[in-house]
Amino acid sequence: MMLFGNGSPNDSLTQTDIKTALFEVFDQLGEKKRVLAIPPDFTRFHSQAGPLTELAWEYYRERLTDILPAIGTHYPMTDPEIGKMFGKVPRSLFRVHDWRAGLATLGEVPADFVKTVSGDKVDYTIPIQVDKLLVEGEYDLILSIGQVVPHEVIGMAGHNKNVFIGTGGRDGINKTHFLGAAYGMERIMGRADTPVRRVLNYGSEKFARRLPIIYILTVVEKDEHNRLAVRGLFIGDDGECFNRAAELSLKVNFELLDEPLKKVVVYLDPAEFKSTWLGNKSIYRTRMAIADGGELIVLAPGLAQFGEDSGIDKLIRKHGYVGTEKVLSLVKNSEDLQSSLGAAAHLIHGSSEGRFSITYCPGHITQRDIEGVHFRYADLAIMMKKYDPEKLVDGYNTMPDGEKVFFISNPALGLWAEKKRFG
Repeated sequence: MMLFGNGSPNDSLTQTDIKTALFEVFDQLGEKKRVLAIPPDFTRFHSQAGPLTELAWEYYRERLTDILPAIGTHYPMTDPEIGKMFGKVPRSLFRVHDWRAGLATLGEVPADFVKTVSGDKVDYTIPIQVDKLLVEGEYDLILSIGQVVPHEVIGMAGHNKNVFIGTGGRDGINKTHFLGAAYGMERIMGRADTPVRRVLNYGSEKFARRLPIIYILTVVEKDEHNRLAVRGLFIGDDGECFNRAAELSLKVNFELLDEPLKKVVVYLDPAEFKSTWLGNKSIYRTRMAIADGGELIVLAPGLAQFGEDSGIDKLIRKHGYVGTEKVLSLVKNSEDLQSSLGAAAHLIHGSSEGRFSITYCPGHITQRDIEGVHFRYADLAIMMKKYDPEKLVDGYNTMPDGEKVFFISNPALGLWAEKKRFG
């Protein structure tokens, strides 16, 4: 049931608008004794989930007993990150999800269903798991808070992905990621109905009805003044709020281009992007826009590692970003990738499939390491001077020497594609 839905490409919801809407929904829900909030982690800082969680705490106070950031495979949030994202919310409320342990299995999506939705690309069961806190916490309200935006694994982020992936287990995360990669990222990105989404919806409908989950979803865009604008807020307990948010996100977060781009420069905020696991959004979100033979330059001052997890980091360093065909061959013959299908999916996602070059300019990784995973390397200081993020504007730029580049200041906020590549 849809509890609240408001938004359009021209709307810009204020904090007062959001607070009023949120508190009215909480009033509708009635008295609650134990509330759990599941916001995304710092890698989704711009989602507005931080202020929304703070508002939930303001309303429920001592009845909001736990906050479980949906970190998935990411590192736990640091105290400074919690402070910056969640403001005055007491640190004592925050819990840490462990995707390898402490899980509750709600059910299992059968292999024949997965085979059907994948178009025969994969044939395995997928467990639907959540952090055991959701099951054992005796909550009468679970708030899943997040942003709907184009995503490389599931098509559109948000909704039950925040629960089943963000607080999910290793096997489910690995298998859903590999399902998306095997099906084809360019067939998924920007679409609300995808094989991975169908698997998660199956889990919601068959196994999670007893969990009192309410979804709070934002759609966020940078406005003409380069400021974040909340274009929409959608709240409900089923798929309608997600579908409404996805429809709006497609309008405001997706830029369709008449011609392919020959040179793209992407800047990665050092506070948000410390790994290629996250930083490769610069590749995921632009690959349908870049011309064959084109070039992607990634300015990554915060880049210090490849994986958000030490084990995955080692796998990325070992195998590198080598493209779909090679990765699928490696999965057949490498036990380490067979047991970490999520990492295998990431290796596929992080390749241009040989269509265009990818040059990383890292702040804290050596040239040898960058080239070892099959990226090109360039010196950060030199490239930051040449392509100064403070001087470039999002979109088309003509440099002093006449060079034309397309600049993206935050790849997490959108998706770019040549029109003919998005059918």
